[in-house]
Amino acid sequence: YLRIALGVGFLSAVADRFGLWGPPGTPRVAWGNFNSFLAYTERLNPWFPQGWIPAVGWTATICEVAFGAALLIGYRTRLAALLSGLLTLAFAVGMAVGLGVQAPLNNSVFAGSAGAFLLAEADVYPLSLDSWRNRARSAARKDVRRREDESSASSAIRPAGRDRD
Repeated sequence: YLRIALGVGFLSAVADRFGLWGPPGTPRVAWGNFNSFLAYTERLNPWFPQGWIPAVGWTATICEVAFGAALLIGYRTRLAALLSGLLTLAFAVGMAVGLGVQAPLNNSVFAGSAGAFLLAEADVYPLSLDSWRNRARSAARKDVRRREDESSASSAIRPAGRDRD
């Protein structure tokens, strides 16, 4: 559940900044377009020169799409979760500096970051590409071991002297 919630959260935020949830000013729409998102990005990152803000905004957006999709389908989940935790921690710090500490607390950004770090420590990721790949690899390893065992068993049965031919 955590993996899917984080992934959908990232993708929903990206959908908002491209106006898919409605135009700016619509209830429950944070940005409504990319320019509004860049203005917000500038507020959260006062340490960057203004000319860098578009690159920062696009980098965050690309990361959110990549991490959101990876988490949603469960591909390289541990890495995606770790990087998601770092990204949301950076968002939380930026929100605390630019908007005050209450903003990331009210929006559970620190909790989201902590959840991503917790997900990165999980041993298994059910219903994911990772678990499917691990099952396929495990089955392949078992098949190789079975063939090796059969091969060694059949060579142990050969009569003495036959291996000299």
